[in-house]
Parts: sequence; C-alpha cells; structure tokens
Amino acid sequence: MNVKKFLMMMGLALAAVSCTEKKAGEGEPGFNYLIDRFADLRVMRFTVPGWEDLSLQQKEYAYHLSEAAKYGRDILWDQNCKDNLAIRHTVEAILVGYEGDRECEDFLRFTEYAKRLFFSNGIHHHYAEDKFFPECGRDYFASLMQAVGKEDARLLDVIYNPDIYPQRRSTETSGDIVRLSAVNFYDGVTRAEVERYYAGIMKPRDPHPVSYGLNTKVVKEKGKVVELPWKVGGIYGPALEKICEELEKAQAVAENEIQARAIGLLVEYYRTGDLRTWDAFNIEWVKDTLGKVDFINGFVEDYNDPLGRKGSWEGYVHIKDSVASARTEILSANAQWFEDHSPVDPRFRKKEVRGITAKVVNAVTLAGDSYPSTPIGINLPNADWIRKEHGSKSVTIANITHAYDFAARECPKNILDEFAYSDEEKALYRQYGGIADEIHTDLHECLGHGSGQLLPGVSTTAMGEYASALEEARADLFGLYYSADPKMVELGIMPSPDAYKAEYANYIRNGLFVQFNRVELGRPNTEAHMQNRKLIAQWCFEKGAADNVIEKIVKDGKTYFVVNDYEKLRGLFAELLAEVQRIKSEGDYEAGKALIETYAVRIDPDLHREVLTRYASLDLKPYGGFVNPDIVPVVKDGKTVDYEMVYTDDYLGQMLFYGKKYATL
Repeated sequence: MNVKKFLMMMGLALAAVSCTEKKAGEGEPGFNYLIDRFADLRVMRFTVPGWEDLSLQQKEYAYHLSEAAKYGRDILWDQNCKDNLAIRHTVEAILVGYEGDRECEDFLRFTEYAKRLFFSNGIHHHYAEDKFFPECGRDYFASLMQAVGKEDARLLDVIYNPDIYPQRRSTETSGDIVRLSAVNFYDGVTRAEVERYYAGIMKPRDPHPVSYGLNTKVVKEKGKVVELPWKVGGIYGPALEKICEELEKAQAVAENEIQARAIGLLVEYYRTGDLRTWDAFNIEWVKDTLGKVDFINGFVEDYNDPLGRKGSWEGYVHIKDSVASARTEILSANAQWFEDHSPVDPRFRKKEVRGITAKVVNAVTLAGDSYPSTPIGINLPNADWIRKEHGSKSVTIANITHAYDFAARECPKNILDEFAYSDEEKALYRQYGGIADEIHTDLHECLGHGSGQLLPGVSTTAMGEYASALEEARADLFGLYYSADPKMVELGIMPSPDAYKAEYANYIRNGLFVQFNRVELGRPNTEAHMQNRKLIAQWCFEKGAADNVIEKIVKDGKTYFVVNDYEKLRGLFAELLAEVQRIKSEGDYEAGKALIETYAVRIDPDLHREVLTRYASLDLKPYGGFVNPDIVPVVKDGKTVDYEMVYTDDYLGQMLFYGKKYATL
C-alpha cells in the first residue's frame, strides 16, 4: 500500500506534486521546500534531480534498496532507548484513534510533542541528546492514553519524570557513562566491565581488526558479561529479515556484478552477525565505482554509543550527479598529492593512498540514523585498515544542501546579516560562501576522513568517548587547511584565491558563537560535531591572540568575531591538524581528552545568553530535517512499467504511514 492510499484511508490529508525534471541546484517553481515548523525544528522536503533519467531497472534497484532502508526504522528507535517503541506506538494510537477535541490547546501541545518524538526517533533531542517533555499536563496525557486503551502508568512516568533517562548518551564526566546513558546498547553492566570484556577479546597488533562490538548488545548473564548479536534469529531479527528480503530483490536487478556480490555479503552478514563478513561487504562495496545508484545499509556510526563501539542503524539511497561530481573526481585523482603535502608528521601519512572515490549525489531515501535529520556528506567505510588497503567512498549530497538553501530563502531574516561584522564580510560570503562551503565538505569527506594512518598496534578505539569529536576535527582541519591552498585554484575547484576566506570567516564565527543557539542556556557543549567546531575555533582564537589573528569586537552591544589574518589562521589550522593527527595515530587518549575538555565543552555564559537572544529575534529554527519523497510503482496490466516519484508535504502523515507499514518490532 502506498503512502497516499494509506493516509486517505485514515482520513488524513496528503498533498503531493508530480515529479518534474529539474537540474540540481535550481529551485522548483511553485515548490515549497519548507513544510513545517515547531519547537526548535523545521521540516523540509527535497527533490531528486536525475530520477527520470534512470532506466526502469535502476529505478527498481533504488526502490528495493529504499524499502530495505525503511524497514530498519524500528531498530534505531529501540537502540536509542528501550522504551521508545512503546511510547511511539502509544502516540501513534492517539493520533489515529482519539475522538475527543483535537483543536484544544492541550491536544495541539500533545501533537507538537509527537512531532518532536518522530523527528528525534525517540524521547531525546536528536542533536543535544537531552530528554524533552510534553507541554501538555501529565493528567491530560493520561486521559489520551485511556481514551485509546493504552493506559500505562510506568510508561507515563518515563515520559514525564526528568530523572528517568535524562540523556541518550551521557556526558557526565564523574559518573559511569554506560549506566547513565539511555541508549539500549548495554544492560546490567558497567563501563569498567565492558572495557575489560573487549580488552580480553581484542587481538593486539591485528592488521585487520574487526569492529568489535559494532553489532551487539552487551549484557550480564549469570554473572558473566556476554554479547547478544543483532542478526536474523537474534536481536532485531524480524526487522533484519524484512531488510534481507528487500536486499535480495535489489540484488536481482543490480546494475553490475560487484553490486550484486556486495549485497549478497551484506545479507550473509545480517543472517550470521559475522563481522568478518561485514568487512568483506565493505571491501566489495568500495569497489563499485561505476554504478549510478548506491546505498548505505547497516549498523554504521558509533556516535550514539558512550564508548564509541556500537553502530546505530542507518540507511541511505542516492544517485550520482555526473556533472557536479567532476570536482570531487578531481580531488580523488589528486588524493596522493594532498596526503604528501599534509602538514602532519610524515610518520602519520599514508605512503600510498588507495581507492578513494568521491562523487556528488542526490539523495533518494533517508532512513534510520539519517532520517529525518541527515548529513550533507558521508565517508565510509569507517575501518581504518580497509581505508588504507582498499580505499573509501565519499559523497557530498547536493540536493539536501540545495534544499536547505532554498528553504532558507523562504525565511525573511538570516544569520549572516545578524552575526557577520562588516558589509565586506557579508558580500564575500554571498559571493563565495555557498561554493566554498561545499568544497570544504568535499575535502572533509573525500580526503579528510581518508587521510592519515594509525601507528602499528594502535587500537581504532583508543580515543574512547572522545573519538567522534576528534575524528570530525581532524577531517574539518584537513578541509580548512586545503581550502586555502593555491592547488585548489590550480585544479579549477576553488573559483578565486580569495574564495576560501568566506569559509574561514563563517567557520570561526559559527564555532565560537553562532552554533550555540542550539544549546539550552547553562548546558555544556556535548554534541560531537559542535565540539569539533568549538575546539578548532577556540584553540585558534586563543593561540592566535598575541597576533590578533581573530578579534572579538563589541559594537552597539553586539559581539562579533572577525578574522584579521587569514594566512596566520591557516597556519594555526595546520598546527592543530598536526597535533590531532598525532593524537589519533599514537592513540594518545589523555592528550585527546585534554583538547576536548579544555576547548570544546564549556560555553561562555554571557556569549551564550547573547546568541540565544539575537537568534530568537530572527524567528528561525536551528535544526532541520526532511520528509522522503514516496516512490510509487506504476502498474499496467499486472506489470510494473515505471516508478513515480511523489513529493509529500505532510510530515506527520509520513511518520504515521511509516509507523504502520514498516513496523517490525
């Protein structure tokens, strides 16, 4: 059943527009990108340029990959917190079945909570990771539950009690972050027990280490610490079985033999839970550089795990933008030059850069950890030894970036005018900011994550809970350093020798100031990407103070951060990149911890208060996410003759439809 038919049956409105041909980067006339706003969130939609250029086989391949991605949705909800699914099912029942007053203020407040719940895939903020609460009263919520036969006092307590699951991933430095985190990766074990367990099974100096713990839950059974696998026949078995069914359908219509072999290995991995098979899949997946359609499907990123081991479930389907990929292909072709000229110690450079492929793509389907909030660039696989010996794939996601831009144009006020200091700075960003930011993303994803190497014997998990922020800082610094290199103009990628300055100025004011509109006053900075940006900007601000490289200016009661010396700032980026790479390559946990704790966590309370006030005056929402277009098979005489792309503007409707169709747990 497709989404439109389902919502018509439920009596909910679904507005859709027909798919029309559209070049990447061009706004669609009459197409509203911004479709909903609530709390601190905005919901948008994206178009899929190039869909009509695909063959029927390629569309069918993308369709089944998309279905496989969507069937993993319940996995992420359960991973984020063990009570998330029960809460979601209760909320869905109320939204669909409540027959009382749906226009009163309390029900509207309940509906906003439901929207926030869906956006975050659970009861914790998708970015800040703190628990959020309904603005309608507890008694009213209880009456809604009773009205649809979902009374549950314990669940109600989970929803409203601030002491139950306060953070998805705990940032409490003085406590046991495993026990204090709401994520459902561990049960009945302490941090010390988990770390001892993995220390006992890891093989020192293994040149091809598996990603220990990536696809398991760690529990204690009869006093012994054990792993329970996420596989068919194990935890998440029903969801993984549906994923495998769709993957096998995709395998049958794959574009080439490499894709088919890779999918076969992925299915085998889901059925066995064998991490060696996961590595074999990634090696085969990296080899496919010619296919138009590509995907991500699996337990991938470990950002949500307080110990940086467990992979959150993620799905993604995209198609290559051949024209826009020209610049990333140039970067890939010159990867060895960038590695050889990196400002890091030669011991930490790769002698031979292998298999780095980079392209610009247009998203088709977002799922799991990438839905509704999605990255704008991805680099995989994560295993360092696979990157070193077999290479990696990097993508910059053009239609998502463009959708953000088009949606921003629909808002009357903007961040640039409020937080940039001078007219010259604003003009420079308006001229070059968009392309400079995309190029920085290209460098970050295409080369930054794939650069450098660990020294022999250094574990990939040596950085522990600081690994994610340090890795993002390393990739960002690589991109910042090379954005200003004359080589970028020589290669025809950067349009002007001065274009990089737009990215530098924007990065500094965001890292030191603007980004904290996303953090509640008085709270520390805890999200890995935000920590990365603050680390870089704050370190450079302090280290460059003697030369006034970055100046703090207060004018008319407003604070601004201005770059005075771009060349010296680039030198500071180089110095910090060398140190972060050393820390990772040597596994220097204490030095990594010191960098994060010193420069990345604390927010100046006066600056924090000011940025929140100024940002509030713009009437903007700091976080964005997307609904997916619906891929609808077109059937004639019992045969599928096409797959139509239908664009919905009903955020809540899509969430309810997904909850019905893709429920597996």
